[in-house]
Amino acid sequence: MTGMGVRTTAGAHPKELWNALLAGRSTARPITSFDTEGLGVRFACQIADLDTSAYLTPKQASRLDRVARLALCAATDALADARAGSGSGSGSGAGDGDGDGDGVAGTPPERRAVVTGVALGGRTTDEAGMLAGRYPGRGNPGPLHVPMIMHNSAAAAIGIHHRIQGPSLSVETACASGAHAIGEAARLLRDGSADLVVAGGAEACVTPTVLLAFHRCQALSLRNDDPERASRPFDRDRDGFVLAEGAAFLVLENLEHALRRDARIHAELTGYATTSDAHHLTAPPPDGEGAARCMRAALADAGLSPVEIAHVNAHGTGTPLNDVAEARAISAVFGPAGVPVTSIKGVTGHAIAAAGAIEAVAAVLSMNERAIPPTANLDHLDPACDVDVVGRVRPMPPGPVLSNSFGFGGHNATLIFSPH
Repeated sequence: MTGMGVRTTAGAHPKELWNALLAGRSTARPITSFDTEGLGVRFACQIADLDTSAYLTPKQASRLDRVARLALCAATDALADARAGSGSGSGSGAGDGDGDGDGVAGTPPERRAVVTGVALGGRTTDEAGMLAGRYPGRGNPGPLHVPMIMHNSAAAAIGIHHRIQGPSLSVETACASGAHAIGEAARLLRDGSADLVVAGGAEACVTPTVLLAFHRCQALSLRNDDPERASRPFDRDRDGFVLAEGAAFLVLENLEHALRRDARIHAELTGYATTSDAHHLTAPPPDGEGAARCMRAALADAGLSPVEIAHVNAHGTGTPLNDVAEARAISAVFGPAGVPVTSIKGVTGHAIAAAGAIEAVAAVLSMNERAIPPTANLDHLDPACDVDVVGRVRPMPPGPVLSNSFGFGGHNATLIFSPH
């Protein structure tokens, strides 16, 4: 891993995100971008000012849904980070784009790849077009409606902007999409399909329809009068997650390629696994069997034993069922309170497809900064969660970190990052 870029409610740079995580500052606020009357939930984690002028012309921006704009900004920053850390790379700025240039240290366009995780697609465009009243029952979609709402739109935008001519894929596994995108990117490198992959997740789904839909399936917190205290992973009094938006992307290279260009290496992605619960449309199995199986498979892929993991970055949504199931899975793999665990969703909210990618960045930052950020709003650990949930900033010994992501439908992904 040689580059990383983020666009989150907690910051537009990894350092900003890290500082917010250490402070345990929730980013949930009342929604002001649309009328929430009658929706049941009136708050979310939203990026207040998304300025894309350093990345896109006004015309280019108008042709992309918000989800693709978030993805492009984060991916471009990740590539700039990878270039800046290279002894032989060209040090262009965040908004330059590769265009027809040499990319990162001369990587040919056909040897570059992009893998994006997007779960809900171009929701802002879709709702604006299909809920318009000009044609009752048909909406009023514009001429670019289809390419703007399609789930591959972020991958296409990144590929066009950075002249990526190798594999270009979009992964859609609900809330595990971002983590799966990173893991599948590693597979492209392992099988020799690419030398460099830009991989991550993006989501921009804080819209009236999505908010109402999640509310009706009883997934969201109802703390309208105290939104900053709403996201409470592993806390006894949790009542649901807080919907969020954001994006995070990594630059992954095979080790030989990175060393050849004298790259700065943030971490090595040493383990990846994916499993399915095959249990229920929205609920995990109570014992977390599928999640435990996923963690064990990732450990085997990395050639590590549970005692070698220094920290687990949990999926930790703050929903009653998910947190207990994940805690049981972690306990089954590592033993009761056997490893320090944290969830960053108390700060960032749950950014659906982007969550796993944002948390991958947080996991690497924890490893490199030798600190475990607190789980925000953890007042009383749920006694049903027999895990060592970190409530205050804690020093972390050197060692690998494991990051979990789970999605509706029983999709599980686990990533393991190790120091280089």
